[in-house]
Amino acid sequence: MAKGHRSQIKRERNAQKDTRPSAKLSYARVSVQKACFVLDAIRGKDVQTALGILAYNPRYASSLIEKLLKSAIANAENNCGLNAENLYIEECYANKGPTMKRIRPRAQGRAYRIEKRMSHITIVLNER
Repeated sequence: MAKGHRSQIKRERNAQKDTRPSAKLSYARVSVQKACFVLDAIRGKDVQTALGILAYNPRYASSLIEKLLKSAIANAENNCGLNAENLYIEECYANKGPTMKRIRPRAQGRAYRIEKRMSHITIVLNER
């Protein structure tokens, strides 16, 4: 087959795929800044320590990230066959999602814009 053939291109793209266990939450109703406060606290920690931090963190984003971390652990055990005790959080980041724009009526016929921000949160695990 020629190098530019569609199946050859797909084969090369799939060979470069990341095999680390991960989980992604799209369109989370929390801003990137607020999610990053929680993500910075757990980055680089082992999984059990991170779950403990998230359980006692008062922020709203911590409940979302705790559920996402449990999903990433389940992916590591079921899909990759890794042991949960040896896992740690290699990468965790939040990317900007779409923003819902709403209008708030104000005095004298004015209108203020309210922006309800969303984010895409990703957690990537690895084995020590």
